[in-house]
Amino acid sequence: MGKGGQDEGRRNFSACGGGGGGGDGVSFPAWARGVSECLDEFKVNPDHGLSSDEVQRRLQIHGPNELEKHEGPSIWSLIIDQFNDTLVRILLVAAVVSFVLAWYDGDEGGEMGITAFVEPLVIFLILIVNAIVGVWQESNAEKALEALKEIQSEHAMVKRDGELVPNLPAKELVPGDIVELRVGDKVPADMRVLRLISSTVRVEQGSLTGESVAVNKTHHKVGMDDVEIQGKECMVFAGTTIVNGSCVCLVTQTGMNTEIGKVHSQIHEASQNEEDTPLKKKLNEFGEVLTMIIGVICALVWLINVKYFFTWDYVDGWPANFKFSFEKCTYYFEIAVALAVAAIPEGLPAVITTCLALGTRKMAQKNALVRKLPSVETLGCTTVICSDKTGTLTTNQMSAARLVAMGLRPGGEIRSFKVEGTTYDPRDGRILDWPTGHIDENLQMIAKIAAICNDSSIAQSGHHFIANGMPTEAALKVLVEKMGLPRGSDGSFSHPDEILRCCQWWSGNWDRIATLEFDRTRKSMGVIVKPSLSGRNLLLVKGAVENVLERSSYIQLLDGSVVRLDETSKKHILHALYEMSTNALRCLGFAYKDDLADFSTYNGESHPAHKLLLDPSNYSSIESDLIFVGLAGLRDPPREEVHRAIEDCRAAGIRVMVITGDNKDTAEAICHEIGVFEYDEDISKKSFTGKEFMFLSDEDKKFHLRQTGGLLFSRAEPKHKQDIVKLLKEDGEVVAMTGDGVNDAPALKLADIGIAMGIAGTEVAKEASDMVLADDNFSTIVAAVGEGRSIYNNMKAFIRYMISSNIGEVASIFLTAALGIPEGLIPVQLLWVNLVTDGPPATALGFNPPDKDIMKNPPRRSDDSLISAWILFRYLVIGLYVGLATVGVFIIWYTHGSFLGIDLTGDGHTLVTYSQLSKWGQCQTWEGFKVSPFTAGSRQFNFDDNPCDYFQTGKVKAMTLSLSVLVAIEMFNSLNALSEDGSLLTMPPWVNPWLLLAMSVSFGLHFLILYVPFLAQVFGIVPLSLNEWLLVVAVAFPVILIDEVLKFIGRCSNGARRRRLSKKRKDE
Repeated sequence: MGKGGQDEGRRNFSACGGGGGGGDGVSFPAWARGVSECLDEFKVNPDHGLSSDEVQRRLQIHGPNELEKHEGPSIWSLIIDQFNDTLVRILLVAAVVSFVLAWYDGDEGGEMGITAFVEPLVIFLILIVNAIVGVWQESNAEKALEALKEIQSEHAMVKRDGELVPNLPAKELVPGDIVELRVGDKVPADMRVLRLISSTVRVEQGSLTGESVAVNKTHHKVGMDDVEIQGKECMVFAGTTIVNGSCVCLVTQTGMNTEIGKVHSQIHEASQNEEDTPLKKKLNEFGEVLTMIIGVICALVWLINVKYFFTWDYVDGWPANFKFSFEKCTYYFEIAVALAVAAIPEGLPAVITTCLALGTRKMAQKNALVRKLPSVETLGCTTVICSDKTGTLTTNQMSAARLVAMGLRPGGEIRSFKVEGTTYDPRDGRILDWPTGHIDENLQMIAKIAAICNDSSIAQSGHHFIANGMPTEAALKVLVEKMGLPRGSDGSFSHPDEILRCCQWWSGNWDRIATLEFDRTRKSMGVIVKPSLSGRNLLLVKGAVENVLERSSYIQLLDGSVVRLDETSKKHILHALYEMSTNALRCLGFAYKDDLADFSTYNGESHPAHKLLLDPSNYSSIESDLIFVGLAGLRDPPREEVHRAIEDCRAAGIRVMVITGDNKDTAEAICHEIGVFEYDEDISKKSFTGKEFMFLSDEDKKFHLRQTGGLLFSRAEPKHKQDIVKLLKEDGEVVAMTGDGVNDAPALKLADIGIAMGIAGTEVAKEASDMVLADDNFSTIVAAVGEGRSIYNNMKAFIRYMISSNIGEVASIFLTAALGIPEGLIPVQLLWVNLVTDGPPATALGFNPPDKDIMKNPPRRSDDSLISAWILFRYLVIGLYVGLATVGVFIIWYTHGSFLGIDLTGDGHTLVTYSQLSKWGQCQTWEGFKVSPFTAGSRQFNFDDNPCDYFQTGKVKAMTLSLSVLVAIEMFNSLNALSEDGSLLTMPPWVNPWLLLAMSVSFGLHFLILYVPFLAQVFGIVPLSLNEWLLVVAVAFPVILIDEVLKFIGRCSNGARRRRLSKKRKDE
């Protein structure tokens, strides 16, 4: 973007019938051609406009003047995309298989039939909710393009067939149309200014170019074909607004060929290339590994148990009489399904979403409004922040920093005052060493000019003060308030509560009767004023110091006396100007004239001299022989908190790159002041204009981007931002990019984290972003990065917790199948544990307090593993214990009358040997096998008809013990997840009271399904006695002791590694 159609979307208007010139296919550079050349190229007479027939012909060639409507993906394709995830696919297969098995078993009816249908239905529900959320998020992706269309003009005043059509639909404009623009109009297409109707025309194009102030337009051509948007002073662009004056223009580009059309294309292109967040990539990788593991374990389960459903006899040493048991085959297929359900942390997506949502609430409290949940996690691994300067690193509120006034003697030293304050609040700061109550004549004249030769105002909105008009002029009015009123002033023209009380006083004493508007030639503005009571007229002038000084013949001294401007005084003034300019201050000079000749009696439009004011070429002669009185240095000051935020970034290993449209000197001065550069640092290889950087080779670009410390890119265009982001991402950096204008939207889309400004930002930028800053403050980004890191650490905690729990469940099922004992946990129970019981503790781990040193560690790489080899080993050990404990308690109930002194015979159940339990499938062949009835809660189980049913229906108590041990272990394991390596002695459970509450909720939910008969029937469990609960706690508690030992080993290992690294650094 930014080269007036040279970069992309090129069209040869001549070849298409838009003009008569060369057919080389290059867009006509209207900004670099005179008015007559442009009219010839587009074959149009400005007084007549295009004919209706010609309009129709061009409309067929160029199409309507509107942005393309890109068809987004269909709802069906979005739904399909939600299942393009390994974990989701495994779940889908598991749900389908379990539904088929439930249907097959449905003929048998009974309690287990109800249970069998619960599992597939719950899994289907999870998948449906997940798909709905995903489709909703992705359907919002095209909103930035819709917001872009909102800023297009709907109507235009066009000259057609010799007549002015006042409200022609803007979409009917074609290249070559003659359009008249007036104050308040939104520009409908890219156009070349043919002539100015008013003396000046100013256009607000900051949303497209990033410029902070409205710019003046002219009909004079620009000297170069290759020039950035800001330099095309004779062009107006679609979507910008006329804020002053009126003019006649020639349409040169329409629709997608306009600058805003190119932004539209770039946003669409960037939205097509959006990548998954680092966390999603890791979870996808985890899903693929999990698929392989599940496949291997399922195969092992089948191989181990093939003897149960596929049998044969040996005849003469060879296998014969093969028998296949479909019932047994189905049973072990169900075990494989249970394995899939156990291995997948079904609750993980919900817990991640909940944790990210909680994170967005925390960030909102810090003025960072997150639009896309995954960006919360991505913030945590940000390695580079590309920040705009104006409004983000600075306040975007111009303020006076220095005031220079004349001295007591001709040629003597001039006076300089430092001005405090960084906002538009007149009470923010004061003028140091100010003669309060004794303002001399010279300072009074400066105050008078600054207050009256000024078109801005200040308004209060809540606790904030807002400028209406030019920011530089608003800053001057605030300066006047800080200067105060001269001694003896009665304040009769102002109210004590008035924000601009002093300005009101000056305006009340002097009436403005004429304005000499600013233009780029003389670079000044003047007003003719007359006293409210009596006296002669004055001309008050402010403008660029060099220009005002050049037209001055006198200076006013401290006491009000006027003397000739000599070389010594001029030298002092220019020296002060140089010092202020090198400190990045924007300087304005003040002057007046009391001998106005023809205008000394001017009183309005009826005066004979009024005709001189109608021609702006007369303004320079009117503003001659001025009396110079002083100058002020203004700047957009850095935010107070930014310096500390930059230091925090440096400590956190995050590089800060400033990308601004401002000039190089100003940007460098600000970067030195806020700490992006050190004061004595050589920045010759760290500060570039956008053009300088783009002229480098790709290798040189990457070399400079890899440098440590800060970088600055000034006079940068939107295309430069996009190129810088692409290069950084190619180098593996995780990039956060700030922006506020329409032109920033493609770069915001392209970055890993697009950050829009909430106050100064356009709707297009906000829609393209991942996060919006409510206060437009750079330090808010740094705070959000810290919050993102904390959230990621907490997410790692609950991901480790949930995965370790799932490893335990897999180990339990695998051991059950390997040992040949009856199934101890059924799929619906595992689903309940994964979704409901594990959910509250996992979510509560998201409330773990942040690490105090979280912003003193380097950012993690986006490809860093979610779980290290040591952590994986730890949780394999824990998982193995979970498997042993759940299977072990199942075996204990069947084979032991007591365990660790806890009596288990209270329910009257029959004890069997381990050998019988592991060969329960052969029960029918056992002679004399009998089972006594036993009680469970209010139910009694009797097996007189079929004693072998003791290992099927009768296992309900053992299953309940297994499930309860699993729940208890996972609650204790959530305490282990409080810290990766820290002991519970140093990080006790009460550091996160939410976790204790969550554990209580999970136990409460477990009690609910145990003691509510209907739920107990659905889940195939029964109530437990006190002794049985003691057994559950005794078997579950050791998981804490095991992990404490593993953590201790990890701490010792990490300490030894750190000592080795420290010694190695010292040796080097």
